[in-house]
Amino acid sequence: MNNTEENNYLKGRGAQLNTANRYLKGHTDRIHPEGIDDWDTPDAGTTHIIGKSKSIVNKVDSPDVGMWYSLNPYQGCEHGCIYCYARNSHEYWGFSAGLDFEQKIIVKQDAPQLFRKFLARKSWDATPVSLSGNTDCYQPAERKFKLTRQLLEIALDYRQPIGMITKNALILRDLDILQEMAKYNLVMVYVSITTLDDKLRLKMEPRTTTARLRLRIMETLSKAGLPVGVMTAPIIPALNSHEIPALLKAAALNGAKGAGYTVVRLNGAIHDIFKDWLRKNFPKRFDKVWHQIEACHSGKVNDSRFGTRMQGEGNFAEMLKRTFALHCRRNRLNEEPILLNRDLFRIPGNQLSLF
Repeated sequence: MNNTEENNYLKGRGAQLNTANRYLKGHTDRIHPEGIDDWDTPDAGTTHIIGKSKSIVNKVDSPDVGMWYSLNPYQGCEHGCIYCYARNSHEYWGFSAGLDFEQKIIVKQDAPQLFRKFLARKSWDATPVSLSGNTDCYQPAERKFKLTRQLLEIALDYRQPIGMITKNALILRDLDILQEMAKYNLVMVYVSITTLDDKLRLKMEPRTTTARLRLRIMETLSKAGLPVGVMTAPIIPALNSHEIPALLKAAALNGAKGAGYTVVRLNGAIHDIFKDWLRKNFPKRFDKVWHQIEACHSGKVNDSRFGTRMQGEGNFAEMLKRTFALHCRRNRLNEEPILLNRDLFRIPGNQLSLF
């Protein structure tokens, strides 16, 4: 990164540009700043936008993501993870998958009411719901809006099983509810840890907590009786791929019983966002990283095929798969599936649910 690029680099943000929204006919960009006198430079702060939804629980049709239903109280994520697959979904709301995804956070304030409505359906069979399947339900906005806590309170009332994945220590605020849910085997938590290198984390996930604190989250939840796992995802060749053994060992030592991973794939707008970020942050390593990502996806940086898109294919992807499996065995991870209890589901106030 040269001096000019470094001066213009938005610290505390992952993406450094706003890519065009494929659903919009036009967009504005600052190509020649010296020729525009009245350009209004966008504020790098975060804006919360109150959104309204018709429904809040979505059926997951993909067979390779490990969830049946997902519930996302927020759209967009201030964590700013450069690789995040959820960036593309921000375009559905009329925004960019780049900086907009990190700066314009849609808050679904009606999520608790919609969740109650969903659980009250006669056809509902208490299949576990993942909170969240898209953006982190404990991102900074949760500290103010407390939607995730309300959703957990509802899940406890209904005895609805919940799976969670987060990289934010704010989850410990809700330890009282989570511990109560764990008594009925209603909750499991996966903590996302992509690197133990804090310098890499600050570049790749600028507004997230340290790996050390994430391991403490796992330890605290495990000691409180919750089944805990680790998501070492995504694995990025030549950036964090060498950390698989250390990540799995650290997770196991802090109470993890399960583990998962994915290989990075750069679909949609993430292609340009990640490419720009990689050139600016790792110019000397750019070609190696890019070509090894391509090697995992048949010469491309993205693969949309079910069955191969998450773990890739080819020699390098196979090496990652074997390394991951080996160190899971060494650390006694994934020895038994984590299963939640669906038999206790009830509708509060409905006496028939007692029988």
